[in-house]
Amino acid sequence: MLEVVEFTDPMCPWAWGSEPTFQRLRELTGGRSRWRRVYGILFDLDDDPPPDPAAETAWYFRFVQQVSGHTGAPCPARLERVALSSWPASLGAKAAARQGAESAVLRKLREAMFLRGEPADTAERVLAAAAEVGGLDLDAFARDLDDPRIEAAVRADWLETRRPAAEVIGLTAPGPHCGAAKPIDGGLRYALPTLLFEGPLGREIVPGWRPLQQYLDAVERVAPA
Repeated sequence: MLEVVEFTDPMCPWAWGSEPTFQRLRELTGGRSRWRRVYGILFDLDDDPPPDPAAETAWYFRFVQQVSGHTGAPCPARLERVALSSWPASLGAKAAARQGAESAVLRKLREAMFLRGEPADTAERVLAAAAEVGGLDLDAFARDLDDPRIEAAVRADWLETRRPAAEVIGLTAPGPHCGAAKPIDGGLRYALPTLLFEGPLGREIVPGWRPLQQYLDAVERVAPA
């Protein structure tokens, strides 16, 4: 069995751009892998508010455009604001996993940000995004959003992301996003996205923006079967 851990965030433009590659990787590993997403909380609740929200939004929109230029992912025509927090969307994705709809809901949460420029950074916006997923029990989803166990699971993800493995600390590699651990809050966290592979022959970590072949090579090294 191949274990894959994906460190991600619904609001991360690099993760948005990596979606097609990760989807292809999931298809290729099929029933021979177990995939777990860890939500790293790119925009935290205790982040200081920007002194000039309009200037901050303009700067971040330019950054999203630059990332889109590297990844080829769609980019919104405008950005309403920098996300207030990653917590609501991360709770939503985690809650959707209870119905087997994590990938579908996560996709809609990202589309709100990266297609319409309207970050799903409140419970109301998360519910609106989830309503676009056919077959989802919205009443159960709304209850799960408020479930303390869902919050505890995302808090555990927050902690796991801030314990990066030695392989990515001080990492230097060609850009544009080599995936070195990021300094944050006096500590470090995994860059987003980062994939960690574990198999019979060991562990491999592939951080940052990488082509599909690098992930396939990592899989071959840890689980050649």
